[in-house]
Amino acid sequence: MVRELHVRCQGKGRKARCTPLRQDAISALQAWQREQLARSQEPVFPNARGKPLSRDGVAYLLAKHVATAQQHCPSLQDKRVTPHVLRHSAAMELLHSGIDCAVIALWLGHESMETTQMYLHASLEIKQQALEKTAPTNSQPSRYRPDDDLLAFLKSL
Repeated sequence: MVRELHVRCQGKGRKARCTPLRQDAISALQAWQREQLARSQEPVFPNARGKPLSRDGVAYLLAKHVATAQQHCPSLQDKRVTPHVLRHSAAMELLHSGIDCAVIALWLGHESMETTQMYLHASLEIKQQALEKTAPTNSQPSRYRPDDDLLAFLKSL
């Protein structure tokens, strides 16, 4: 039996989320745990007091590392990078990889598919791919001229 490894997080509104991990992430986390000699009951990502990392803690660490990255990558100066922006980026990456919108909604923990539809509207690339899947017509463009029978029918309405 293959055991699926995942990370469990408590999100906004105390909503619990379980996210499966890719094999490369699993390997990195296992190496991290061996290095830290962590027991399985301890949080993998503790805060300074050894408790589970909070949403604010994640935001703080991200801001700290973005500030460092901005020193080496000036294009980040004008960009707003937050955990929520990274969440949207991950959703767009899933969409661009061909993942169904319903799966993305489940992944993000959206209550409704309507919430996830914004990713479809935001993706010009997806719209272009859809357009490329359509077949061009073989007719020459011209002005439509209805025949006399159609005009007579419409006048009779």
